[in-house]
Amino acid sequence: MITVAGMVDAVGAALLKIVVSANEAEVRDVTLAELDEASAGQSGDLVLGAGIATPDQAVVVIERSAKAAAAGLVLKPPLASHPDVMSSAADRNLTLVELQSHGSWAQLVWLLRGVIDRAAAPGSAETGEPGVYDELFALADATAAIVDAPVTIEDAQSRVLAYSSRQDRTDPARVSTIVGRRAPGDVIAHFRSRGVFRKLTKGSELIFVPQGPDGTLPRLVIPIRAGGELLGSIWAVVEGPVPDDRLRDLQGVASGLALHLLRLRVQADVARRVSAERLRAALRAPSRIGQEELGLPKGPWRVVALGAHGGTGEMVHNLALWESITRRHGWRQPLIADVGDVLFAVLADGGEVPGSWLWMEGLIHDIAAHDPGLCAASGSVAMDLTDLPRSRAEAAELLTLHGSARQRGSVLRFEDVWAEVVVHRVVAAVPQVDLLVGGPLPDLVAHDRKHGTDYVATVAAWLEQQGDPKKAARELHVHPNTLRHRMRRLAEVVHIDLESPRTRLALQIQLAALRPGS
Repeated sequence: MITVAGMVDAVGAALLKIVVSANEAEVRDVTLAELDEASAGQSGDLVLGAGIATPDQAVVVIERSAKAAAAGLVLKPPLASHPDVMSSAADRNLTLVELQSHGSWAQLVWLLRGVIDRAAAPGSAETGEPGVYDELFALADATAAIVDAPVTIEDAQSRVLAYSSRQDRTDPARVSTIVGRRAPGDVIAHFRSRGVFRKLTKGSELIFVPQGPDGTLPRLVIPIRAGGELLGSIWAVVEGPVPDDRLRDLQGVASGLALHLLRLRVQADVARRVSAERLRAALRAPSRIGQEELGLPKGPWRVVALGAHGGTGEMVHNLALWESITRRHGWRQPLIADVGDVLFAVLADGGEVPGSWLWMEGLIHDIAAHDPGLCAASGSVAMDLTDLPRSRAEAAELLTLHGSARQRGSVLRFEDVWAEVVVHRVVAAVPQVDLLVGGPLPDLVAHDRKHGTDYVATVAAWLEQQGDPKKAARELHVHPNTLRHRMRRLAEVVHIDLESPRTRLALQIQLAALRPGS
């Protein structure tokens, strides 16, 4: 964990100083402020005000950053020390940092990303292996020295793993790539139109991409492969074609990097496995594992059961599907694990940031419009870590009711359908044959089967609508007079005392036992 104050100390007073000291929030990432967007970053972001020109613009970005729970905002003078700007930051408890006037935003991005990446790099505590990330940064610098150009090392999904120094000698596309930790969509589209990714997937030859019409500088792309599999690539911003002797040296570096990327994959798999096992243990039973070890946000929490096409027979596919969906929509480290044959996510109960319940609810509603197979069921609030198993059990039970609950939809919340859960538990605890032991319902079931009547459905609608003939008739799609006629006829078949509260309760339990899935 590293705070804004820690970031400022790491970069040094020659470039940064804190103007307004506020909360000690953890810095998880760096982002550029976009004036034309409604939000400024995400929770834990250090927002860079590179395009802010006036105090009014700065105040707007401060408001958006505070709303998004960003860690802080960086501005250049004189904006950083403007009274209105400082007052707005103090009022919203947002740390305000000043970048010295001689400082380069591109240089700052490189420095800050390096501090964050090194602070977050996995080490020997989790995996038993020495950290690979530090070695990747060193290899990026070595590669940059060979080609005499700034370099990034990216994985097969265009995510930045490491980068060299001197990134200020580059273009806006490279800065955006490092800030976002992956190549932006328009940059990827540019290089895809040049056939770069097609060449990367098919061969091991080095690829030279000429300068683009939009000011994108030339690139030299070196595939990193092992056993015929593309593991990643080296991207160098060059001024022109590179001499053959340097190209041979670069291919040697790529071979060495392949081993590091394989080690990184193993390390990441092990770390992911360790994290998932801890989460599973905390969901199964009360555990001594702490909140920080589990990687949980500030509580309280909700445990949510996740459903998708394919059912339990495709658990690995479903886990990958949900991780992909949640990451694509901003949840950087999804807390998702399988327990038994159900996938669960642990979400913050408060806020609307990625990884919160309200965020997940909105995400499911949006996606379900195109893929109705996706659904989610939330257990009740877990105020403490020891409540997580209870919330998990409720979520799993609720997921089994999905589609049969009276409140249908892609998202179910325990507090909204608790009555369905109570009835389900009663019905599940007693065999159906023992519930249908007497009363009028078994005789009505037999009469419907023999004579083709709809007396059982009529009683069910009457009970559901609390004796309102118009509402009950509407549920059955018949005229109210038809409903009244049926009620009189079925009273001739069986004796039924619908004035008795206990009789109504017993009939509703029996009807629930008859419903499919109960």
